[in-house]
Amino acid sequence: MSATEPMSAATTADKAPLDDVMLAMDVVDTLRHNQDLVARELAGEAREKQLIERLRTIYHQQGIEVTDAILKQGVAALEESRFVYTPPKPSLGVSFARLYVARKRWLPAAFALFLMLAIGLGGYFLVWAPYRAAQQEQVRVELAEQMPAQMDALYQTIFEETKVTQAADDAALIRDRGKRAAAEGDRAGATQAIADLTSIRDTLRQEYQLRVVSRDGAKSGFWTFPEVNTEATNYYVVVEAIDSHGVALKLPILNEENNQTETVDIWGIRVPESVYRAVEADKRDDGIIQRNIVGLKEFGYLDPSYLIQVLGGAVTRW
Repeated sequence: MSATEPMSAATTADKAPLDDVMLAMDVVDTLRHNQDLVARELAGEAREKQLIERLRTIYHQQGIEVTDAILKQGVAALEESRFVYTPPKPSLGVSFARLYVARKRWLPAAFALFLMLAIGLGGYFLVWAPYRAAQQEQVRVELAEQMPAQMDALYQTIFEETKVTQAADDAALIRDRGKRAAAEGDRAGATQAIADLTSIRDTLRQEYQLRVVSRDGAKSGFWTFPEVNTEATNYYVVVEAIDSHGVALKLPILNEENNQTETVDIWGIRVPESVYRAVEADKRDDGIIQRNIVGLKEFGYLDPSYLIQVLGGAVTRW
């Protein structure tokens, strides 16, 4: 015997257990792929020999010689479910393990969702919430301090500049109403009160002349039949307000026909027929109205003082 023979024998002895295991696994695999055979032959232990013979025949047809020990081992392994993977029972740990194994599928989407959530929460708590809080604080300070102070200042200006008690009385009522609105958190009501006080102050400061319109293409007067009494006739003189710089002003005028206030630069004031006829005659004389100033608005007053007789009505459309 050569020097290599002992080594070959030792190697064969070392490999034999592994080969036996592989054969046993192959036997189990053969049985698993022949489920009908297993169902029939394993119905009782008495048929084990017959099953082994059948298995030996199968392997012999494939040119593989398998010992009875290996065949018995394979049959026993099948019965014991050896070499068969049995899925673990559902549990929290198994669920986490499966999530970890499948992380390549869900991790990018989860990271994107987390990033969106982080940006959204960060934007809300770091940007929107402070901005909203600052706005609310600004509104609170405005309603509690700034707007009431502005109302007081406007009222004081009106009280000092007016030459008629009506302006001061009206301003006091508006101021008190505006302060109540501010205390109740009604910003719109407080804003309207400030606008009304500002309007009174600006009206007091206005200075202008009311002149009869006298130019080509424009009427200087007209008459109408009122809808409420078609047998009566209303006479109007068309006027405009001219300030000290010769600029025509736009003023809020209450239209007596529809009870709506419009801001216009030309309107008609209702006058007696005698006044209307006098203006008509003045214009017919030479095409120029000599006595064209019909009223004066002075500083400190709400309304103009008329130099002619008026009946207290006005229209903005004709």
